[in-house]
Order: sequence, then C-alpha cells, then structure tokens
Amino acid sequence: MPDADLVIDRADPHEWATVIEWAAAEGWNPGLEDRTAFFAQDPKGFFLGRLAGEPASAVSVVNYGNDFAFLGCYLVRPDLRGAGFGLATWKAGLAHAGARVVGLDGVPDQQDNYRRSGFELAYRSARFTGVPRLPPPDASVRAMATGDFAEVRAFDSACLPADRPGFLDAWFGTPGHRTLVRIVDGSLTGYGTIRPARDSHRVGPLFADTEADARQLLAGLAAGVQALAIDIPLHNESAVRLVESAGLTPSFETARMYTAAPRSHSREKVFGVTTLELG
Repeated sequence: MPDADLVIDRADPHEWATVIEWAAAEGWNPGLEDRTAFFAQDPKGFFLGRLAGEPASAVSVVNYGNDFAFLGCYLVRPDLRGAGFGLATWKAGLAHAGARVVGLDGVPDQQDNYRRSGFELAYRSARFTGVPRLPPPDASVRAMATGDFAEVRAFDSACLPADRPGFLDAWFGTPGHRTLVRIVDGSLTGYGTIRPARDSHRVGPLFADTEADARQLLAGLAAGVQALAIDIPLHNESAVRLVESAGLTPSFETARMYTAAPRSHSREKVFGVTTLELG
C-alpha cells in the first residue's frame, strides 16, 4: 500500500505551525494567530501524517458538540502528492467526527472527490480582497465589551450549524484580533472580527441582521487597514453587493459542502465566513 510507512497521529499547536506554513504557501492567507482558537475548540481534532518522523500530510476535523464537525487544512506536502498519503489522513480525521454532520470549504474542482466521500454542495463562496472604500461608521458601532459576550454568543449560534463558545472565547481573546458590535436601540444587530494575516488583514466572522448593519461594521473593521480579505457566501446577494460597493474584488471560489443537512441557521445573516478552515 502507498501509505504503508505513513504514521498518522494527533498534532499539538506547536506541530501545527508547519501546516500553517503549508497553507500560506497555497495562498490561503491564514491569520497569524488563528491556531490558538482552533485548538481551543477541539484540541484532539488535528491530524498529521508523518514519514520517517517528518510531516507529510494533514487534516483538521474539529468537533462542535455532539452533532456537527468541520473539516479543514486538508493538505499534503507538494513533493509527496499522488501517493495516497492525503486519503489515508483524510480517513483518520473523519473517523474523529463519528456520526456527526461534517462540513467543509473546498476548492470547486475537488467537489467530485468530496462527493465520493459523502459530501454534497450547499453553496459557493468567494474571497474578496482589496483596499476598502467606505466612510467611517456611525456611533452605533463600538468595540465589543465583556457585557456583550452573552448576546454575541447567541447571535453567533443563530448564524451557524453549531454552538462554539470555547472557540469564541479564544477568538475574541487572541492578540491582534479586534471585534466590533453594532447596537441599535439597545439591541445587538451584528458583530465582526478582523485579524492580521500573511498577505492582508482578514475579516471573519461578519454576521449582521441587514446589509446596513454589515456595512457599518465593515467600515469600522476596515478603519486603519491598508487591505483586507473576506470570504462571502455567494447566495447572499446583499453581502456581494456590499463588498463590491466597497471596492473589493473576487480572487478565488470555494464550495461549502456537508455530509447531511446541518441544523437550521440564519444563512442570510452571514456576510463573512469566520474561516475556511473552521467554518
């Protein structure tokens, strides 16, 4: 078998730094400190395939509660591709999800391969990048405070197929991450986070009740930033209209796929995906 000498086991955050470098080389523009929050959600969900002790392949399958998991960081070292190492690592990672519904964001030309593993297309996303052209936000936008945490977590859960309090606590507390909320008539109408990445700042998540809410938040997040990237679900026409009006342009597409229907959530409020690695 081509993977006979491949040893697959779990990785720790220090070892995962190698995978982050692989992702950067692929042009994924990972956040500089993303792995801190990745491991906070499910420290057992990160897998490395090794040849003679050296990293050869990787996948993350992060569990969210008992019903949902998300697959990401599916990579094989370029000089080792085509030998079956990726598939072996993929299978080891999926076993970690058990009977959970699994989601992923993958490049469209791999859809057929993912479909053979039981995934079906839900929607397409595109990364928009550039120097945003937006006027400053109004007074309804401010930095998230400790007192906002409960309402933000509830808003986040309504926009996703799973709750993720452990991830959010780490995400908000990661150095360099900046989170804003919009408060209108005393109620939260959206929130967003921006963080430094390799090639430009990345926005995610950007969740909001309306396009107007998302516009105000994006304007606040973009303040003082030379360039940013944001992953937009293309079925959300309001989100596409917002980023195009801000002067951002699409660079590449991804396909959101699931192994089964996830729990119901407010997809129309997703103006920016959190990360392609963790959904």
